[in-house]
Amino acid sequence: MSDLSLQHITLTNFRNYHLETIRFCDGLNCLTGKNGMGKTNLLDAIYYLSMCRSRLNSLDKYVLRHEADFIRLEGHFNRKEKKERIVAKVIPRKSKVIERNDVPYKKFSEHIGLVPIIIIMPDDTLLIREGSEERRRFIDNTLSQIDAVYLHYLIRYNQLLKQRNALLKQSDGSSVDYALLATYDQQMALPAKIVHEKRRSFIEQFLPLFQNWYKGISKDAELVDIQYQSQLNDGDFMELTKRGLQKDVILQRTNVGIHKDDLAFKLADHTMKRFASQGQLKSFVLSLGLARYEVVRKYQKLQPILLLDDIFDKLDEERVKQLLTLLSERSFGQIFLTDTHVSRIKEVIANFKRNSCIYNVQDGQVQLIEKRMDNEENQ
Repeated sequence: MSDLSLQHITLTNFRNYHLETIRFCDGLNCLTGKNGMGKTNLLDAIYYLSMCRSRLNSLDKYVLRHEADFIRLEGHFNRKEKKERIVAKVIPRKSKVIERNDVPYKKFSEHIGLVPIIIIMPDDTLLIREGSEERRRFIDNTLSQIDAVYLHYLIRYNQLLKQRNALLKQSDGSSVDYALLATYDQQMALPAKIVHEKRRSFIEQFLPLFQNWYKGISKDAELVDIQYQSQLNDGDFMELTKRGLQKDVILQRTNVGIHKDDLAFKLADHTMKRFASQGQLKSFVLSLGLARYEVVRKYQKLQPILLLDDIFDKLDEERVKQLLTLLSERSFGQIFLTDTHVSRIKEVIANFKRNSCIYNVQDGQVQLIEKRMDNEENQ
């Protein structure tokens, strides 16, 4: 039995769900159905109860069901043999409350990490194709679930960065308040140092896990690497900020700091974005997600919930088989998996020696169509 599992969830006015309650097994939960029926939306609701926000949209107004005026999500979890009831009550643009066992959080950051979660989605390839913000978010999402100190200093740094940038824009290149800028720099130095050190340490631990997963999925076909790029690798925050001050004044924004950090993804010493095939890209992001799972499990000392959305798309048959083998052989907790092919789902279940359920999702309604209880878990 998983040491963390979602027993059931109730969605009200969330995306294309009007009012739906779904019960899950603590092993493998497979969601089938055509595209656009609500499979990904259900995964997003589970993610929301863990991270206090949608994975797909930054603004709550975009996850509100058409013509509704509020959202309510309620999830009942088992966590280390203890019941946890998490409720999100949202009126977009007006109010948002997250409750744990009927007690509202004062800060959403207090909830992050209680229900660790790893999600792997088709748009994860944006990590490779888009700008550095996506790759910083990848690091932040992982570390925030395992390190409350990291989350605290990251939030603090971003608050100060926003204030510093506002001051630079107000000056309009003329009367700059250098004393106030210096105050912001001094306050940002410690958060920048801590976030930088923790990011660097994370990549050092993460890299071998990631490479091992990629090796397994690709059958050792290619060598991959990740390099952490940061201005703070080459100098002290205060000294770098001092050197870049006039550039900041001219451009009216802060150009030095951890908000400029990036990750360089390599495929056999080449840039991943330029040389990777569709299958290699998909294998790369799958390996990133599954390595994240191992890191979070290690530090949280419990198995995160794993959400796998349409992971077989754009993988050749050989890589699909390798991935299925790895998922069945490695130790995972509760898994949610979406796919449009019921036959492939049946193949997945055949390789798992755990409880499993298959659901059909159609127009925001979910129906259990098959349930298998593994004999080993019931002995």
